[in-house]
Amino acid sequence: MTGRFELRDHTADVAVAARGPTLDAAFAATADGLTAAMCDDALPDGDRFELTVRESSLETLLFSYLDELIYQRDVRGVLPCDHEAVVTETADGWAVTATARGVPLDAVAARDLKAVTYSQLSVARTDDGWETYVVFDV
Repeated sequence: MTGRFELRDHTADVAVAARGPTLDAAFAATADGLTAAMCDDALPDGDRFELTVRESSLETLLFSYLDELIYQRDVRGVLPCDHEAVVTETADGWAVTATARGVPLDAVAARDLKAVTYSQLSVARTDDGWETYVVFDV
């Protein structure tokens, strides 16, 4: 099952509210929102890459996951898209193992998104699954 996201204006920044029936789907939908905040265009093919992030809390995990995607964008010169994520509880916290398709930045008209913020960041279980909220500095 896939999650959904929506972009929301947030003063001079942009926020992503996402939800999914599972924590995996909610994390992937949040990452899809990150991509949408950077690019409106249909995305051509790109090579998939994998990443793993570990943190002590779900909120910190979401922050670090999205921060790693921005880092990968900058280092690889790609727009990460078509996200898949698997979130697991570990002995010392949480981990996300994820993949994304990296579309070369020179193939798309992408807006700069500077950073993830902790402002209003949340990960919450709901009756229907999971919801996230994150603000990005543009």
